[in-house]
Amino acid sequence: MKGIVLKKSAGILIISAFFSFSLYGQTRNEVLEAYNEGAKASQTDTPAAIAAFEKAITLADQVGETAADLKQKATQVLPQLYLKQASAKISEKKPGQDVIKAAKDAVEAADKYGAAQAQKDNAQKILVQAYNQLATNFFTQKEYDNAIAAFDTVLSINPDYLTAIYNKALIYRTQNNGDKYGETIDLYLGKLGDAEKGKQASQAALEFFRAAGSQANQKENLDEALTLLTKAEKYGEDKDLFYYFADVYNKQKNFDKGIEYAQKGLNMETGSAEAKAKFYYQLAVGQAGKGQIAEACESFKNAMYGAFADASKAQRTNLKCQ
Repeated sequence: MKGIVLKKSAGILIISAFFSFSLYGQTRNEVLEAYNEGAKASQTDTPAAIAAFEKAITLADQVGETAADLKQKATQVLPQLYLKQASAKISEKKPGQDVIKAAKDAVEAADKYGAAQAQKDNAQKILVQAYNQLATNFFTQKEYDNAIAAFDTVLSINPDYLTAIYNKALIYRTQNNGDKYGETIDLYLGKLGDAEKGKQASQAALEFFRAAGSQANQKENLDEALTLLTKAEKYGEDKDLFYYFADVYNKQKNFDKGIEYAQKGLNMETGSAEAKAKFYYQLAVGQAGKGQIAEACESFKNAMYGAFADASKAQRTNLKCQ
């Protein structure tokens, strides 16, 4: 399985039945028979091998000291076989609950039989992947509550599993749940060590909150708009974001702030005169509000392009600009 390297079996040897019979008698041979059955099945039938080795351990406990060596050999093999079984179910794209059960069995076997730490870690990785696969399926089917619950289970096993954190953020964004989206994307960014992925995630968050702020502004919910635009601003600088800030502040008659953000947006805009028009318009509104008539007339003149041409012309008429 991708990301997890399974060690090859270091030779599960079939042990001579004749030797064991001559030493210890028939009871040990029963253990030996189960052990050898597991050894034969280990390369071709993992579930059968697991069942046989588990049987060998149970019988060995009944026999006692004379079968202790066989029990030890079986316990050394079983964690790897459980791991192999869980890995196969993921590779074969078995149903999520089947994969999870197999992964839990692998984790339990690793603990029960004292597996090496690497095997325990691999078993946990498979369990994480199994729940992540289940969560992704729920997400694809738009069963968002189930997806969130499954991703939370992933994070209870591995709190630093970034894919689960990011996917939770995507769900909250899809649900338009700004509070949860911001909280989750901040957690993701705080744990992320990849600058490029961080830039992409930050840009997505900026766009989400910028759009939400613009919508609130259109509805004249100005305080809400400022809250949302401020959330957007913490993810980076953006000329369109600065335009919305300028518009909201000018509507609130906070003309100093309106001018400040209009100028910020204008400084970032490197396009045509028409592209700069909206920033000049907000700059002019702020200047007019502060009584800076000459400056406002000049800014409205620079705003007389495209969608802002008529409004700028009307404003210049009202201000009696020359």
